[in-house]
Amino acid sequence: MKAIVFSEQGSVEVLRYTEVPKPVLGADEILINVKACAVNYLDLHARRNRPEIEAKLRRGDTPHILGSDIAGTIAEVGAGVDSIAVGDRVVLAPCIPCGACGDCHSGDENLCDTQVLIGFQTNGGYAEYVKAPAVNAIRIPETLSFVNAAAMPIAYLTAWHMLTARARLCPGEDVLILGVGGGVGSAGLQIAKLSGARVFATASSEEKLARAREMGADVTINYKDIDFSEVVLDVTDGRGVDVVLEHVGAATWEQSIASLAKNGRLVSCGVTTGNIGEINIRKLYQKQITIMGSALGTAPELRTLVKLAGQGKLEPIIDRSLPLDRAGEAHLLLENRKNFGKVVLVNA
Repeated sequence: MKAIVFSEQGSVEVLRYTEVPKPVLGADEILINVKACAVNYLDLHARRNRPEIEAKLRRGDTPHILGSDIAGTIAEVGAGVDSIAVGDRVVLAPCIPCGACGDCHSGDENLCDTQVLIGFQTNGGYAEYVKAPAVNAIRIPETLSFVNAAAMPIAYLTAWHMLTARARLCPGEDVLILGVGGGVGSAGLQIAKLSGARVFATASSEEKLARAREMGADVTINYKDIDFSEVVLDVTDGRGVDVVLEHVGAATWEQSIASLAKNGRLVSCGVTTGNIGEINIRKLYQKQITIMGSALGTAPELRTLVKLAGQGKLEPIIDRSLPLDRAGEAHLLLENRKNFGKVVLVNA
């Protein structure tokens, strides 16, 4: 089969489109004929410098195949699989938890200490075929395209878990979405509007802000031109927002905290600009602010998202689709922040 692989970390030049062996199935596994695989920032970090990938390559587990957001059809099933059949249209839940620990038993599989991420600790979907545990397959309706389905597992699942499970966003509340042009940001905007919230959105260009307004953003802010917390406080008459969806990190941390109302909740899932942020502890307790982390989500949550998308209540934002052999170009689009929404690799 054809795949995009790399055997050493570095620039997009390390990515190669080449022939590799088709995966061999275990009894409880399935083989997916990949129709679409979305690109994530984690793919870029894995290709460039993530130590987990460096260690994998040093062990001689090469070459590596990226790709966690996978949709396609079932091509083969293992001998012990009876829950799904050849030909079924599916999207894969991206995390493989142990299934035996306390977190898994309590339904918090995204907290499992030994979980692995498809395309990160395992080979992924930048290929014609990928294998995965059968329990990770979620059927998708005919109304949902493979490209739209592939856009959902990382970005939409992350944003959904942040806003619904962690921040518990309520109708009528104000929410600030940072980096609305990215996958998590554009997903967060849609989910917040579906929840009945008023949305403040930040981005780095007027073009991206215009797209956000088309999607329903109520207040848009170019964070390159102004301190976004000043705009938030001005529009809310000094009150601030109820929820901040934070995935930028050090560069926006103080502004994000300053944007919160009393009893406000900040929920963070990423640190693309650095993982150290300061906070005024007095303001934290005086305003009774809650700061919480969030990591991906659960398979049942992804099933809910698939259902909503199939009903047309959520429509994944796709910047563009590219053939698999143009994966390097897809990485550069994300690196240079030229995308609004997801960039998806497709197989013919």
